[in-house]
Amino acid sequence: MPIIHIPQVVELDALPRFDGLHLDQIITPETPEAFSQAKDELLGWPQVGFDTESKPTFKVGEVSTGPHLIQFASPEKGYLFKVGLDGCSEAVRALLQSTRVLKVGFGLSTDRSRLRNRLGIEMVHFIDLGTTLRYQGKKGQVGLRGAVAAVLGTRVSKSRSVSTSNWSNRSLTDAQRLYAANDAYAALSVFLAFGDDAERVLHDRIVPAKQLDS
Repeated sequence: MPIIHIPQVVELDALPRFDGLHLDQIITPETPEAFSQAKDELLGWPQVGFDTESKPTFKVGEVSTGPHLIQFASPEKGYLFKVGLDGCSEAVRALLQSTRVLKVGFGLSTDRSRLRNRLGIEMVHFIDLGTTLRYQGKKGQVGLRGAVAAVLGTRVSKSRSVSTSNWSNRSLTDAQRLYAANDAYAALSVFLAFGDDAERVLHDRIVPAKQLDS
Protein backbone atom coordinates (compact mmCIF):
# COMPACT_ATOMS: atom_id res chain seq x y z
CA MET A 1 0.00 0.00 0.00
CA PRO A 2 1.33 3.45 -0.85
CA ILE A 3 2.47 5.52 2.10
CA ILE A 4 3.29 9.22 1.88
CA HIS A 5 6.23 10.25 4.04
CA ILE A 6 6.21 13.78 5.41
CA PRO A 7 8.65 15.73 7.59
CA GLN A 8 7.79 16.28 11.22
CA VAL A 9 7.57 19.99 11.98
CA VAL A 10 8.68 20.72 15.54
CA GLU A 11 8.17 24.48 15.82
CA LEU A 12 4.45 24.60 15.06
CA ASP A 13 3.96 27.96 16.79
CA ALA A 14 6.32 29.60 14.31
CA LEU A 15 4.06 28.76 11.38
CA PRO A 16 1.37 31.08 10.02
CA ARG A 17 -2.19 30.28 11.11
CA PHE A 18 -4.23 27.91 8.94
CA ASP A 19 -6.73 29.99 6.98
CA GLY A 20 -9.85 27.93 7.48
CA LEU A 21 -13.55 28.44 7.04
CA HIS A 22 -15.29 31.46 8.53
CA LEU A 23 -18.63 31.49 10.33
CA ASP A 24 -20.53 32.66 7.24
CA GLN A 25 -19.27 29.56 5.41
CA ILE A 26 -20.60 27.11 8.00
CA ILE A 27 -24.04 25.54 7.57
CA THR A 28 -25.95 23.96 10.48
CA PRO A 29 -29.12 22.27 9.17
CA GLU A 30 -32.06 22.03 11.55
CA THR A 31 -34.92 20.71 9.40
CA PRO A 32 -35.31 17.62 7.17
CA GLU A 33 -35.37 19.92 4.14
CA ALA A 34 -32.15 21.64 5.19
CA PHE A 35 -30.42 18.30 5.81
CA SER A 36 -31.51 17.06 2.40
CA GLN A 37 -30.20 20.21 0.71
CA ALA A 38 -26.86 19.94 2.52
CA LYS A 39 -26.60 16.27 1.55
CA ASP A 40 -27.25 17.09 -2.12
CA GLU A 41 -24.62 19.85 -2.08
CA LEU A 42 -22.02 17.53 -0.57
CA LEU A 43 -22.80 14.71 -2.99
CA GLY A 44 -21.90 17.11 -5.78
CA TRP A 45 -18.21 17.03 -4.79
CA PRO A 46 -15.74 14.19 -5.52
CA GLN A 47 -14.19 14.45 -2.03
CA VAL A 48 -15.35 15.91 1.28
CA GLY A 49 -13.68 16.30 4.65
CA PHE A 50 -15.18 14.33 7.52
CA ASP A 51 -15.01 14.18 11.32
CA THR A 52 -17.23 13.69 14.37
CA GLU A 53 -17.42 15.17 17.85
CA SER A 54 -18.79 13.57 21.02
CA LYS A 55 -19.58 14.88 24.47
CA PRO A 56 -16.46 14.01 26.52
CA THR A 57 -16.51 11.36 29.24
CA PHE A 58 -14.72 12.09 32.49
CA LYS A 59 -15.59 9.18 34.79
CA VAL A 60 -13.81 5.82 34.74
CA GLY A 61 -15.95 3.30 32.91
CA GLU A 62 -18.28 5.93 31.48
CA VAL A 63 -19.42 4.98 27.99
CA SER A 64 -19.65 7.63 25.30
CA THR A 65 -23.10 8.29 23.85
CA GLY A 66 -21.60 9.95 20.78
CA PRO A 67 -21.31 10.96 18.12
CA HIS A 68 -23.29 14.07 18.89
CA LEU A 69 -22.03 16.10 15.94
CA ILE A 70 -21.01 14.95 12.45
CA GLN A 71 -18.97 17.32 10.32
CA PHE A 72 -18.48 17.47 6.57
CA ALA A 73 -16.60 20.02 4.51
CA SER A 74 -16.42 20.86 0.84
CA PRO A 75 -13.78 23.21 -0.57
CA GLU A 76 -16.30 26.01 -0.07
CA LYS A 77 -18.37 25.27 3.04
CA GLY A 78 -18.54 23.40 6.32
CA TYR A 79 -21.61 21.44 7.40
CA LEU A 80 -22.41 20.57 11.01
CA PHE A 81 -25.01 17.82 11.45
CA LYS A 82 -26.51 17.60 14.93
CA VAL A 83 -27.34 13.96 15.68
CA GLY A 84 -30.91 13.47 16.84
CA LEU A 85 -32.55 16.13 14.69
CA ASP A 86 -35.14 14.99 12.16
CA GLY A 87 -33.49 14.29 8.83
CA CYS A 88 -29.96 14.03 10.20
CA SER A 89 -29.53 10.25 10.19
CA GLU A 90 -30.96 9.90 6.69
CA ALA A 91 -28.60 12.54 5.28
CA VAL A 92 -25.58 11.12 7.11
CA ARG A 93 -26.36 7.60 5.93
CA ALA A 94 -26.66 8.73 2.31
CA LEU A 95 -23.31 10.51 2.48
CA LEU A 96 -21.31 7.92 4.40
CA GLN A 97 -22.59 4.99 2.35
CA SER A 98 -22.16 6.74 -0.99
CA THR A 99 -19.43 5.52 -3.32
CA ARG A 100 -19.67 8.72 -5.35
CA VAL A 101 -17.97 10.96 -2.81
CA LEU A 102 -14.72 10.11 -1.01
CA LYS A 103 -14.74 10.91 2.72
CA VAL A 104 -11.38 12.20 3.99
CA GLY A 105 -10.35 12.37 7.63
CA PHE A 106 -7.85 11.53 10.37
CA GLY A 107 -8.05 8.84 13.06
CA LEU A 108 -11.36 7.48 11.81
CA SER A 109 -11.38 4.21 13.76
CA THR A 110 -13.28 5.63 16.77
CA ASP A 111 -15.62 7.62 14.53
CA ARG A 112 -16.54 4.48 12.60
CA SER A 113 -17.20 2.49 15.76
CA ARG A 114 -19.49 5.14 17.22
CA LEU A 115 -21.37 5.60 13.96
CA ARG A 116 -21.88 1.86 13.74
CA ASN A 117 -22.92 1.41 17.37
CA ARG A 118 -25.21 4.41 17.74
CA LEU A 119 -26.60 5.00 14.26
CA GLY A 120 -26.11 1.63 12.58
CA ILE A 121 -24.15 3.26 9.77
CA GLU A 122 -21.13 1.55 8.22
CA MET A 123 -19.03 4.11 6.38
CA VAL A 124 -17.65 3.15 2.96
CA HIS A 125 -15.44 4.81 0.35
CA PHE A 126 -13.23 6.79 2.70
CA ILE A 127 -9.54 7.36 3.38
CA ASP A 128 -7.89 7.79 6.77
CA LEU A 129 -4.95 10.13 6.26
CA GLY A 130 -3.73 9.31 9.76
CA THR A 131 -2.70 5.84 8.55
CA THR A 132 -1.80 6.92 5.01
CA LEU A 133 0.79 9.51 6.07
CA ARG A 134 3.97 8.71 8.00
CA TYR A 135 6.65 10.93 9.48
CA GLN A 136 10.00 10.29 7.87
CA GLY A 137 11.90 7.64 9.84
CA LYS A 138 9.03 7.06 12.28
CA LYS A 139 6.13 4.67 12.74
CA GLY A 140 2.66 5.39 13.99
CA GLN A 141 -0.23 7.54 12.89
CA VAL A 142 0.03 11.17 11.91
CA GLY A 143 -2.41 13.65 13.42
CA LEU A 144 -4.20 16.54 11.77
CA ARG A 145 -1.98 19.27 13.23
CA GLY A 146 1.23 17.56 12.13
CA ALA A 147 -0.10 16.91 8.65
CA VAL A 148 -1.28 20.48 8.15
CA ALA A 149 2.11 21.75 9.31
CA ALA A 150 4.10 19.45 7.02
CA VAL A 151 1.90 19.55 3.93
CA LEU A 152 0.37 23.04 4.06
CA GLY A 153 3.04 24.84 6.07
CA THR A 154 0.48 26.30 8.44
CA ARG A 155 -0.65 25.90 12.04
CA VAL A 156 -4.04 24.60 13.19
CA SER A 157 -5.01 25.94 16.58
CA LYS A 158 -6.44 23.27 18.90
CA SER A 159 -8.20 24.70 21.96
CA ARG A 160 -8.55 22.09 24.69
CA SER A 161 -11.42 24.00 26.26
CA VAL A 162 -13.32 23.78 22.98
CA SER A 163 -12.36 20.21 22.11
CA THR A 164 -13.58 18.98 25.52
CA SER A 165 -16.73 21.10 25.54
CA ASN A 166 -20.26 19.70 25.48
CA TRP A 167 -20.96 18.75 21.88
CA SER A 168 -24.42 17.44 22.77
CA ASN A 169 -25.76 20.96 23.38
CA ARG A 170 -28.56 21.90 21.01
CA SER A 171 -26.92 25.26 20.32
CA LEU A 172 -23.19 25.41 19.59
CA THR A 173 -21.01 28.41 20.33
CA ASP A 174 -19.19 30.19 17.52
CA ALA A 175 -15.92 28.72 18.82
CA GLN A 176 -17.36 25.20 18.64
CA ARG A 177 -18.67 25.75 15.13
CA LEU A 178 -15.32 27.04 13.87
CA TYR A 179 -13.39 24.24 15.58
CA ALA A 180 -15.63 21.45 14.28
CA ALA A 181 -16.01 22.69 10.72
CA ASN A 182 -12.32 23.36 10.29
CA ASP A 183 -11.30 19.91 11.52
CA ALA A 184 -13.12 18.48 8.50
CA TYR A 185 -12.00 21.30 6.20
CA ALA A 186 -8.33 20.98 7.17
CA ALA A 187 -8.38 17.23 6.46
CA LEU A 188 -9.80 17.88 3.00
CA SER A 189 -7.24 20.65 2.41
CA VAL A 190 -4.37 18.27 3.16
CA PHE A 191 -5.72 15.69 0.74
CA LEU A 192 -6.30 18.23 -2.04
CA ALA A 193 -2.74 19.52 -1.61
CA PHE A 194 -1.48 16.25 -3.10
CA GLY A 195 -2.94 17.25 -6.46
CA ASP A 196 -5.69 16.27 -8.86
CA ASP A 197 -4.34 12.72 -9.11
CA ALA A 198 -4.36 12.01 -5.35
CA GLU A 199 -7.40 9.74 -5.38
CA ARG A 200 -5.96 7.53 -8.12
CA VAL A 201 -2.51 7.34 -6.51
CA LEU A 202 -3.97 6.49 -3.11
CA HIS A 203 -6.62 4.13 -4.44
CA ASP A 204 -5.35 1.18 -2.39
CA ARG A 205 -5.75 3.20 0.82
CA ILE A 206 -9.43 3.79 0.19
CA VAL A 207 -11.90 1.60 2.09
CA PRO A 208 -13.51 -0.69 0.98
CA ALA A 209 -10.83 -1.14 -1.71
CA LYS A 210 -8.60 -2.53 1.04
CA GLN A 211 -8.72 -2.41 4.82
CA LEU A 212 -6.19 -0.03 6.36
CA ASP A 213 -4.53 -2.49 8.72
CA SER A 214 -0.91 -1.36 8.38
